[in-house]
Amino acid sequence: MKDLTQGSILSHALTMAVPIFAGLVLVLLCGLIDLYFVAALGEAAIAGIGAAGNAGFITNALTQVVSVGTLAAVSQAVGRRDRTDANLKFNQSLGLSVVGGACTMAAGFAVARPYMNSVAADAATVAAGTTYLVWFMPALGLQFAMFAMSSALRGIGIVAPMMYVQALTVTINIILAPVLILGWGTGYAMGVKGAGLASSLAVAGGVLVLWVYFQKAENYLALDPEQWRPQIAQWRRILSVGLPAGGEFAIMFVYMATIYYALGDLGPSAQAGFSIGSRVLGLIQVPAMAIAFAAAPIIGQNFGAGNGVRVKQAIGHVLMAVTVVMTAATAVTQWRPELLLRGFTEDKATIADGALFLKMVSLNLVAQGLIFVCSSTFQGLGNTRPQLISSTLRLITYVIPTLWLSAQSGFRAEHIWYLSIVTTTMQALLSLWLLRRELRKRLVFHQEASAG
Repeated sequence: MKDLTQGSILSHALTMAVPIFAGLVLVLLCGLIDLYFVAALGEAAIAGIGAAGNAGFITNALTQVVSVGTLAAVSQAVGRRDRTDANLKFNQSLGLSVVGGACTMAAGFAVARPYMNSVAADAATVAAGTTYLVWFMPALGLQFAMFAMSSALRGIGIVAPMMYVQALTVTINIILAPVLILGWGTGYAMGVKGAGLASSLAVAGGVLVLWVYFQKAENYLALDPEQWRPQIAQWRRILSVGLPAGGEFAIMFVYMATIYYALGDLGPSAQAGFSIGSRVLGLIQVPAMAIAFAAAPIIGQNFGAGNGVRVKQAIGHVLMAVTVVMTAATAVTQWRPELLLRGFTEDKATIADGALFLKMVSLNLVAQGLIFVCSSTFQGLGNTRPQLISSTLRLITYVIPTLWLSAQSGFRAEHIWYLSIVTTTMQALLSLWLLRRELRKRLVFHQEASAG
């Protein structure tokens, strides 16, 4: 366990951000690896996997319910120096993960085709996306346990083991992707089916390694299946923090699905360009995301310890660091966005559409960085409802106008990219205001309770 209530806040944040950064890059690489090899199968396969991958936002919404709730509960227990309670909350989150993973896989198999029918541009894209989803669904189900274990580790200030596990999963995916997708060495090409299977096998390997890691007796947190039995009070505590965070990811699913729907009439190249461009943009944001994510356990432990001054210092340091990083990322993306796309496709129309997306939406990066920090802070404080409010505002102000614009004659993709800039800026400003409001309420109350 790493005590984050003492020492340099910035040093803690940057030290933790490095392995978090590496882990996030590795996770994104899994998606990019699939796209790289699937690109040889044509536009329909690229667009299909992109649209199907958007369904991952729904699973991410559900995994965040467990992940964020676990992080807040464990980090605050550590701040109170209550190891027994930290272990109880960790094991309760694993029990919740088993239920969540099983239900997700069952639901995913049932709705894969109806979902693709609702967002894909043509029959070939529907077929590719449905096949990929069916074979990718085990990976999504297993992520519940993986996220619960990784969040518990982050809550105690330990992040390196998860980086190694993610490196292993990416390595497995890199080895299996060309073999299963294109038939390297076997002569049996599974296409998009192989992309989903490669990811599922890779995630299964990662979960197995994490399971073995937690068997070590010297760990601060330990697996105890007897504590997996549902305890309503503990599940309620995890869900009260996690559900709003999960709702935020569900909003992202609707947001992304709306974009795919709006681009549908512009052809497969528009959807494929957005699919690749959004993943590239995600990769560009990783350094800032890593710093922001490191703030949650720092804030959680110090909030649990009753140190309000240190909580505010952590927020200030992380906001400054993230703003600097996102400003640099904006400059890089504005320079030559098409260069960032050519490693994934040679189709000129796809590159043009993707470059337009990157050129315009990268103007959101600084605002998005502020949103990341606010979200991480709300997680550490154990109240994620304010972030859900700001995300809901963005959803309303983006989705309805986007649907209207896409139905107009002369509709072009840049119309919704302009709208994205406006709505993301609005969300960032509202998030900052809600954060200041939350700090005034929570820190004063918490400090008075501690003093009493």
